[in-house]
Amino acid sequence: MGAHILIVEDEEKLARFVELELEHEGYTVSKSLNGRDALAMILTGSYDLVLLDIMLPGLNGLEVLRRMQKEAREADTPPVILLTARDAVMDKVSGLDAGAVDYITKPFAIEELLARIRVALKLHGHGEPAGQQEEGICRWGKLILDDKRHQVKYDGAEVTVTNREFQMLKTLLENMDIVLSRDVLLEKVCGYHYVGETNVVDVYVRFLRAKIDEVYGVKMIQTVRGVGYVIKSGD
Repeated sequence: MGAHILIVEDEEKLARFVELELEHEGYTVSKSLNGRDALAMILTGSYDLVLLDIMLPGLNGLEVLRRMQKEAREADTPPVILLTARDAVMDKVSGLDAGAVDYITKPFAIEELLARIRVALKLHGHGEPAGQQEEGICRWGKLILDDKRHQVKYDGAEVTVTNREFQMLKTLLENMDIVLSRDVLLEKVCGYHYVGETNVVDVYVRFLRAKIDEVYGVKMIQTVRGVGYVIKSGD
């Protein structure tokens, strides 16, 4: 049986559209149109992931997230992907600080939402065959990133990286197959309040390519022109 996903969205047409797409992918889907009902469902139900709109009647999404984290037992707290307005930067920051694992801005392509759902479910252990996923380990071909040891190896040989290069690589590997914008990477690697060169993401990608792609003859980090960067699992 597919993962059980709760959609919390007051735009009924959008909620129905997402519901149909998720069911087509084999997920079990529940819906809520307001924040208060959603919080009650989360606290009393069992969900593998929550898609949570921020602008909701009753309780807004950020308040639902905060109360959910406070009142639910940690083991029963599902990962949350926020649905946000395109320019609501502070909502994104507040949501991630409150415990959301990801966000996607409206309007969005359903393919991107499905990819982000797959990644969130995978990172939180849903549907992984026993022994396939080791805690703190990210793999891509012959490359292994060990978060606990803060170590990167390619085909057994250690790759020396700086802390920010490590965080950049880790973020891309944890979001495999999802194109991450420069802004998102900047937030993940340098923090929300970074003040400095705006091309710092491109610089660190260039450093990683010099240390991995050029040395081992692979094409790991791909550029999506006008959008950002991605590591694809099938390459």
